[in-house]
Amino acid sequence: MVRFLLALFLAGGVATVAAAQPKDQPLTKIAFGSCADQNKPCPIWDTIAEAKPELLLLLGDTMYADIEDGRLKAASPEKIVKCYAELAALPAWKKLRAQTPVLGTWDDHDYGHNDAGVEWEHKDAAQKAFHDFFGTPADSPKRTQKGVYSSDIFGPEGKRVQVILLDGRYFRSALKKAGKRLPGMTITPYIPVTDDAATMLGDEQWKWLEEQLKKPAEIRLIGSGIQLINDDHPFEKWGNLPKERRKMLDLIQSTGANGVVFLSGDRHLGEISLEPKSVGYPLFDITASGFNQASANYRDPEANKYRVSSLPYGNHFGMVAIDWAADPVISLQLRHADGEIAIQSKIKLSKLQAKGDKEPVKPAGPLPEGVLSPAETLKKKEGDEVTVQFAVEAGRAVTTRILLNSEKDFKSDKNFTVVVNAKAQTGKFDKATFDTFKGKTIRVKGKLSSFQGNLQIQVNDEKELEIVEK
Repeated sequence: MVRFLLALFLAGGVATVAAAQPKDQPLTKIAFGSCADQNKPCPIWDTIAEAKPELLLLLGDTMYADIEDGRLKAASPEKIVKCYAELAALPAWKKLRAQTPVLGTWDDHDYGHNDAGVEWEHKDAAQKAFHDFFGTPADSPKRTQKGVYSSDIFGPEGKRVQVILLDGRYFRSALKKAGKRLPGMTITPYIPVTDDAATMLGDEQWKWLEEQLKKPAEIRLIGSGIQLINDDHPFEKWGNLPKERRKMLDLIQSTGANGVVFLSGDRHLGEISLEPKSVGYPLFDITASGFNQASANYRDPEANKYRVSSLPYGNHFGMVAIDWAADPVISLQLRHADGEIAIQSKIKLSKLQAKGDKEPVKPAGPLPEGVLSPAETLKKKEGDEVTVQFAVEAGRAVTTRILLNSEKDFKSDKNFTVVVNAKAQTGKFDKATFDTFKGKTIRVKGKLSSFQGNLQIQVNDEKELEIVEK
């Protein structure tokens, strides 16, 4: 039976593989999305075909292998193959695949086990089924590579779009759940894992990604099965591994990779998130999650301080539309199942540049032995004794406290805050104000504490704080 299903699957895959998008032609319409149960009607395949994108990106949960009788159940290798075969046999999918080049990565349900990561016992069998479905050539290095990450560049110089699809499953460390459920919730939420060894992508994929981000391209679309920017909801997200999330933002900045836009899925809703400064320019994360799995009824939007617009109900797909004018305009769209634009954000490509600096950001000069930068300090944990040094970029006085921030945007993942309490405002800091420290380099020694999940130092003795002459 398994051999029959595999033969049927491969035959269907070969019959519907579309011609590849010519690499020298500029892309103007890239469709994307996630979450399609192969056993439910999915008219959106026809809608996408009618929109005639030059490329379709599948961001995971392309089919659901780990559902049986309406309940989650880890899938066998045979079940994974069977579910891909069911999707490949759908007439609407065949039509779409025949006319549109398709690239993809996976998320948990097509990986084979809900919320699974590195520990999934059938991940290698799932990877083979993945490549069979997508028609990866038998002699492709992707067949022997661990993980399904990939990168392609389309278009001529000046109009290049780099498509990077990440694998956030094969190497991802185990997540951590809270000890109890949140009020009104039926699941136990995930909480941050701060172990230094915890990883989202694994060493080899991180090295590979750094190499890809250094390649020349005007626009970079990075596909992730789960959200990068939204750090507020209690489900799967990059924020569950906060050091890895920070590593991603730091890598984009340190490589000088301009024009980055994240595409994500997973949440069974649509939204556009914007983190304004962490990479040196506005970083968008547009989530399209619901080819046929989004709620038909209105649902209250999940918490997301970075949200700029949302589509909290209705099946949909995403579209990146590019107008290659003198100053190219990128339109980030979520479209209803009928193809109409539901929400949209437009931005000029010139705005997705790190202050015109094309070179990688240079590291700061060496600090004295035992003195940490804010980035190094943020890798520590609550209760650690540290000495940290930074230039005060922003802050303010709040009643009897003075807040000193290492970043202009206190919401930035790179920001570290020093709180100068009233007890420390004596002696050399008597009658101190924020202006006493603004633009100055400070060195602070103390124990790390936490405020709203962010590490900080509270200074209660003037001896713990000094202004460093540089």
